[in-house]
Order: sequence, then C-alpha cells, then structure tokens
Amino acid sequence: MNMPISLDWSTEEVVDVIHFFQGVEEAHQKAGISRDDLLSRYRRFKEIVPSKSEEKQVCKEFDEEAGVSCYRAVQAAKAGETERVRL
Repeated sequence: MNMPISLDWSTEEVVDVIHFFQGVEEAHQKAGISRDDLLSRYRRFKEIVPSKSEEKQVCKEFDEEAGVSCYRAVQAAKAGETERVRL
C-alpha cells in the first residue's frame, strides 16, 4: 500500500505518521484501538501536519488507499463514548 508521505518530513516524522495511519486501520478492525492511544497518535500527527487543508489531503489519500476513514476514527475517539474505538 502506498502511504501519503511528504519529502519534507524527517524519518521520525514519517514513522509517526505511519503509526497514526496504522491506528486508524486498527480502529476499523474487530479488536479496535484504545481511545487514548489513537488520540495520542493523532496529536503527534497534527504536530507534523498542522494545516487543516494538508491534513484533509493526506488523510483523503490514505483513506482511498486503505478503505478507511481517518475522520470517522478521530471523531469516534474524541466523542469518548467507549474506552476502545471500533468502527
């Protein structure tokens, strides 16, 4: 799978963005992901991609490639209705 990454990001930032995307994928799986873990990964992602428009572009590329929704995963985590995020 092709991950949307920027050549401007450091190796550590690329790893952290991929880690966030893996969390989004976990949220779409049966076991889900810890709400706090996903929010922590999202906060780090936002440090790397602070622009809302860039976030939308990067997430859209990933969503289309992986068949998931970054937006829905993050919104479910922010809603905090359960300890785990499962979509």
